[in-house]
Amino acid sequence: MVWLERATKWMMLCVGCAGVLIIYTGFFYFLLSSELENVIPWYALLSPWICIYFGLNHNQQAYVLKWFVRNR
Repeated sequence: MVWLERATKWMMLCVGCAGVLIIYTGFFYFLLSSELENVIPWYALLSPWICIYFGLNHNQQAYVLKWFVRNR
């Protein structure tokens, strides 16, 4: 079952990174183009970061939480 957890974490990291690239590119395109006035909801901008977080190992997740607590 370790291989399944590793594969799932790797997939979450890949999906999260691709999501950041695609969603934020679209967000900045809509922001800078004056033709369209579409709105991207805030949770669409947050969702790839959640995938990246859950794709990290336990030590990295703990470090991220400590970083957020320290910088809030």
